[in-house]
Amino acid sequence: MTSAGVSKASSSRLSQADALAMYTDLSIHELGRRAYAEACRLHPEPYRTYVVDRNINYSNWCTAQCLFCNFKAPPQGQVGTEGSPAGYVLSFDQIGRKIQELVDIGGTQILLQGGLAPPDLLSFDWYLELLRFIRGSFPKIHIHAFSPPEIFYFSRVFKMSVRDVLLRLREAGLDTIPGGGAEILVDRVRERISRGKTRTDEYLEVMRQAHMLGMRTTITMMFGHIETIPERIEHLQRVRELQDETSGFTAFICWTFQPAGTALAQQYHMRPVDPAAPGSTVASCADPPDGEHLVLANAHEYLKTLSIARLFLDNIPNLQASWVTQGPKIGQLALFFGANDMGSVMMEENVVSAAGTAYQLNEAEIRRLITDAGWQPKKRNCYYELLE
Repeated sequence: MTSAGVSKASSSRLSQADALAMYTDLSIHELGRRAYAEACRLHPEPYRTYVVDRNINYSNWCTAQCLFCNFKAPPQGQVGTEGSPAGYVLSFDQIGRKIQELVDIGGTQILLQGGLAPPDLLSFDWYLELLRFIRGSFPKIHIHAFSPPEIFYFSRVFKMSVRDVLLRLREAGLDTIPGGGAEILVDRVRERISRGKTRTDEYLEVMRQAHMLGMRTTITMMFGHIETIPERIEHLQRVRELQDETSGFTAFICWTFQPAGTALAQQYHMRPVDPAAPGSTVASCADPPDGEHLVLANAHEYLKTLSIARLFLDNIPNLQASWVTQGPKIGQLALFFGANDMGSVMMEENVVSAAGTAYQLNEAEIRRLITDAGWQPKKRNCYYELLE
């Protein structure tokens, strides 16, 4: 496996119309068969991979108004959802203890993310000092940190270019950037569910600037809310176009919206479309906001979307399974629907679990799932280089 992008496909690559037709016309079994064949072509080796890391959310203060998030604490003067959590900022000592616990179980990287904290609460120097503290205390830990919305926010509130923000963070110890905050890369959707965060072009520009500096990033998609199927495919198109340009994405990770207790879910009354059908669940009300319907993706929909992503993203080498939202069995099944990686042991996860999803797996369990699926389990780093 390699961290570089795979070779760009020929003119015969899938178009958006092709992908939509496949989604509409092909059974989940046929989609899975094609995606599995493509994954095996890209990754013929007898193993599948995973990483041991820890999600550390350094703060939950956030000025954004995302309707799908139960994790954030709204700053003073901003209205949150009922039961919004209290705001916090972890001390460097608390972060250090969390990293040491990861090191003690053989972990190799941290995923460090927070909300969009007001600048009078956390200065840019605070972020730089945090990185220097981690790099100085744990020189072998890979720092995968600060999603594009955070980077863009730093640029705006601290009055620096995106490039300068990235250069200073990298100098302080940042290694790679996670793809969080992508949701759906279509402005119609973003304006509805994630106000106060990056628009599509802003998000992608952060990724472009990072790639131009030689940094590698992942890219994500959260689906199963108000987006349409064509908008999911438009998201994939924007990702593929940037990868054609930069080859900077190491992996694509998609997962389903988790609705429990979120402001978005509270606007709808949920009911099954057809309990006998394998499709999604629609959440509706007599007068849905903006005339929209909330369509929740189940495991069937997750596997279809994952398969389409593997076939469409012909220039991104790795796809991760989302056992965190789907559970271990569907996460394992994802290896037969285009994924070649089981993702992270994820010693700690706070954001998705705040919406009611609480799947947890240790390293031995992830290795067993890979073995039971017929592959050898191999531990990797953030660049998909094997560590065993």
